[in-house]
Order: sequence, then C-alpha cells, then structure tokens
Amino acid sequence: MAAHWLGLPVVGVEFDKAAVETRWAAGLETVFGDVRDYGPADFPGANVLTGGPPCQTFTVAGTGHGRRALDTVLKLVEMLAADDFTGVEDEVATMDDERTGLVLQPLIWALMLERTGAPYEAIVLEQVPAVLPVWEAMGQVLRTRGYGVDVGIVKTEQYGVPQTRRRAILIARHGVPDTHVRLPGPTHQAFRRGVTTASPDSLPNAEGLPRWISMAEALGDDREFVVRSNYGQGGDPKRRGIRRHDEPAFTVTGKVSRNRLVLPDGTYTRLTSDQAGRLQTFPAAFPWSGTDQAQQIGNAIPPRLGTHILAAALGLRRRRLTDRFFADRLSSWEEPSARQKERSASIGAVSVST
Repeated sequence: MAAHWLGLPVVGVEFDKAAVETRWAAGLETVFGDVRDYGPADFPGANVLTGGPPCQTFTVAGTGHGRRALDTVLKLVEMLAADDFTGVEDEVATMDDERTGLVLQPLIWALMLERTGAPYEAIVLEQVPAVLPVWEAMGQVLRTRGYGVDVGIVKTEQYGVPQTRRRAILIARHGVPDTHVRLPGPTHQAFRRGVTTASPDSLPNAEGLPRWISMAEALGDDREFVVRSNYGQGGDPKRRGIRRHDEPAFTVTGKVSRNRLVLPDGTYTRLTSDQAGRLQTFPAAFPWSGTDQAQQIGNAIPPRLGTHILAAALGLRRRRLTDRFFADRLSSWEEPSARQKERSASIGAVSVST
C-alpha cells in the first residue's frame, strides 16, 4: 500500500490464502506461494526489496525458547555473511518451527542478487521490537556489501497512525554512506499516558510537532467511548488496558475483533474490520476479504508508517507527505476495476506453490 500511494509499481509474495484474497480484491499484484520457492531472478528489474517475515518465534524473545531462536538466527546470519548458504539451509531444515528461518529470506535474496553485480538499490525490513538484534546483524552484513544502513525502533503514533505500536525497522541503500541513510523523523508527538485531545499539553510541542491522532478522529466517531483491549499490558491478559475515544488505540493485533468498544451506558460493540483497518490507516473502503480478517489486519504494517519508511529508504523528499497527502489517498480510494482484479488474480494463479 505504501508503494501504491507513492506511485511505485509493486508485487507481493504471500503464502496466506486469505491475505492473498484481500490483495487480489484490492487490485494489488500478488504471487500466491512460498517465498522460499522464489528468488530475485523471478522478479527481473525489481530494484527494491521489502520484507516482514513471521514474528511468532520472536514475540516470545524474553522466554528461553525465544532467546534460543534468536541466538540461532544470529549464528545463521554470520554463516550467510561467509556465503555458507548450504550450511544455513541444512540448519533451517532442522528447526522445530520453520517460521523461524523465514526471517533470513530477505538477506538471502539480497546476497543472491548482490552476487550478480546488480544489487537491490534499497531494502526495507520490518518486525516486532524483539527482532531488532537480527536487523542489526543483517545491517552489518549489508554494510560490507556496499550499503548504508540505519536500524531502530519507531513508534507508529509519531507518524500519524492512531495507535501505539512499536516496530523494529531496517532501511538500507546501496552505494550511499551510513551518514546519508536515516530512518524518518517523527511527524507527530509520542503518546503519553493521561494526555487526551482536550489536554493543554496536546498542543504542538517545542519542535512544532502536532499531537498524535485519536481513535475518534480516525473513526470519524463523535461519541464518547472506551476500548477495552483483549491484550494485556506487558502480554499479561490479567492487565487488560483501557483507552478513551480521545486517545490513540492500543496496538492492533490479530485478535482486534475481540476488543470491546464500550459506550457510557455500558452497552458495547466489537470493532469491525472496517474500523480496525482504519486504525491501521487503511482506507475505509479497503476490501478486506477471505477468512480471519482480524488476523490479516493485525499482521499488516500501517500504510501511513510504511509510506514514511519507504520514502526514507528511497531518499525521496518527505516534504509532500503531509496530512493532506494521506487524506487524499484515503478519500480517493476506489474499488479496482474488474480488469485490474482479473489481472492481479491471474498473476497469482500461475504462481501458486503446492
């Protein structure tokens, strides 16, 4: 979606059938298959690589299993740096959870293309904060291959996304020094507990940054309400948090459909796919399709954040990425034509992995 908003041609590789159905319905070119069955040669002419591998193994990085998985992946990154692709393949084959090894795919693709003498011009990687050590290790490898790299944790509400969500990001550009590659600076203030849209300190700060965007503003809902999260603070389900209508949402997870939107009279509703998608900065008319739409929405990177990150990775001027820019993209979204849908579906249909 970020590439789409920036006017860049893009094709995705996706293994989840439901997510593919949504992408096809949205007219987004998608190969339906296992990323391990493909490589750079299958996409000639592509000069940018983006990736968001599965994170399930690393969301528990604080546990013994998560730490072991992280240590294993870091060792495999070192092996890739030494061009030991066969050894890495053998190690991954022995993993209990095959999703763990998928985090290596972006680096494998980057190194494969670099061998041809025509490396990717830019690389963008995104995942949960626990994956930051992996991105840092990959960044060191990419630097030895001529890339300038920046890695860090970003807060989504600081980029106009109406939710608090932290993500580990890597951006890299080939032939550009580190000093000229930087993650995008915030466009909005960070959320602080207890501050609402009506609070005096929600005005622009010393840097001139406006406050974050609230749920009510994103949903266009002028009622007072609170959202009770299904997700406990610190991962503890017994510490379920509450956010007001005039605050940003909690992180939108794959269980967002369980969140209660409670009105002052005690009645409540559940967040719809449309509402959850808008909290992720998708257009209201985005055609969520297939099964488990809540999981699809929770798995997605907010397009507004993605646009800022992709622009930074490509060295594009961010001056034009204003509130008006995003408002125009959201309001002008239209269902793709039947021809677009047919073309998108045909691209994926010939590439289904069995």
